[in-house]
Amino acid sequence: MQVTETKNEGLLHEFTITVPAAEIDAVVENRLNEMKKTAKLPGFRPGKVPVSLLRKQYGPSIMGEVLERTVGETSQKALQERELRPIVQPKIEVVKFEDGSDLEYTMSIEVMPDVKPMDFSKIVLERMVVEANEEEIDKALERVADAHKTSEPISGSRKSKDGDIVIIDFVGKVNDVEFDGGKAEDYSLELGSGSFIPGFEEQLTGAKAGDHVDVKVKFPDEYASDELAGKDAVFAVDVKELREASPAVIDDELAKKVGAEDLEALKASFREEHEREFKKMARMRMKRSLLDQLEKNHDFEIPQTMADNEFDGIWEQFKQHRKEAEEQGNGEDPSEGKSDDELNEDFRNIAERRVRLGLLLAEIGRLNNIDTNQEDINRAMMAEAQRYPGQEQMVMDYFQKNPEAMQQLKEPLMEEKVVDFIIELAKVTDKKVSLEELMAEPEDEAPAKKKTAKKKKAPAKKKAPAKKKA
Repeated sequence: MQVTETKNEGLLHEFTITVPAAEIDAVVENRLNEMKKTAKLPGFRPGKVPVSLLRKQYGPSIMGEVLERTVGETSQKALQERELRPIVQPKIEVVKFEDGSDLEYTMSIEVMPDVKPMDFSKIVLERMVVEANEEEIDKALERVADAHKTSEPISGSRKSKDGDIVIIDFVGKVNDVEFDGGKAEDYSLELGSGSFIPGFEEQLTGAKAGDHVDVKVKFPDEYASDELAGKDAVFAVDVKELREASPAVIDDELAKKVGAEDLEALKASFREEHEREFKKMARMRMKRSLLDQLEKNHDFEIPQTMADNEFDGIWEQFKQHRKEAEEQGNGEDPSEGKSDDELNEDFRNIAERRVRLGLLLAEIGRLNNIDTNQEDINRAMMAEAQRYPGQEQMVMDYFQKNPEAMQQLKEPLMEEKVVDFIIELAKVTDKKVSLEELMAEPEDEAPAKKKTAKKKKAPAKKKAPAKKKA
């Protein structure tokens, strides 16, 4: 095998590789002799078919097999001998391959840059600590009480108001024709809850028990039923009863209704939940600071192919966002008033940052033998599956049968493990802050540094919950 390097520019290397015809012939001959042991052709006993006949019968398919194996083995050997680590799959192009002649092909690769991680003990990080706010705990309890509210009939003849529950019979019609799902009896509707289509509840506000109201509404253009979307409708509504709702009493009995031992235990569970969310947010802030410091302290060339691919992905995502904004006509400007040239520069900076940090974190993981285990992967798959109620098994199957999706699942797991490794070595101090301080964006943060990781592709499209039909 003869290897000639034809280009060496930064991370890009190109080679011309020639494999002598004698080596190709030897591989072909060995393959034919292997086939001879089991080949069956009319007129010959097993193992007695002449090699010349096998060559004539199976020559083209064998040559294709030999080409694939030879290119794979020789290209890998060429890289190993030169201690080159391709960052992406090498681009191979066969120049010459004919029976009885040398095999010649070219190989173009981009290699892993020389990444030398900094001394992580020089990294200084601040971990924000937020204690659970008792006011937020009280609000959570009030939401529970509201969800378990009770109601009592309203005596007298007062008019209904927001928060009241009206017991109604109704029949809905479009173009004077009843439609499926538009009829009910003794339906309990809380006014102001927004559970019916816009305009319905408002027209029942001020009604009294015994009133008949013709409610005229228009179904939203994006309504779940295509047959009703955008259509005008009239609902004949009979108000049978008014009831006044009142939240449940916040006490041990309410706590037991939601599965807690008592009120104090329920408060403790809310407090733990809030603190868990605060820790998650604090970690995100600390990680962002860490990534900024890593980028600042590491300057190495990145593979152009990876940067271009990352930029293309960001640009396509932006174009889709802009298209949706235009179609919806909601006045949103995804470009924030910038020209395409300015956006191009911003997105190019984001793409290069992502690639550089991705390569750095991967190299830190490799050098320190950091890897994900099956338990990590199973936990991540379960978490993803739980986002799609009723489709859990389908999501699990999707990951198990799709190597690319599985890799996308592993990448953030690996990133978090490497981040944990660096944080253990860095100087970290805790700082007590308010929730507002935790939520605030750092003032000195550059726009191009707000995101460093790709969005995960959803394995399955979640069905939007159907809106309740009135």
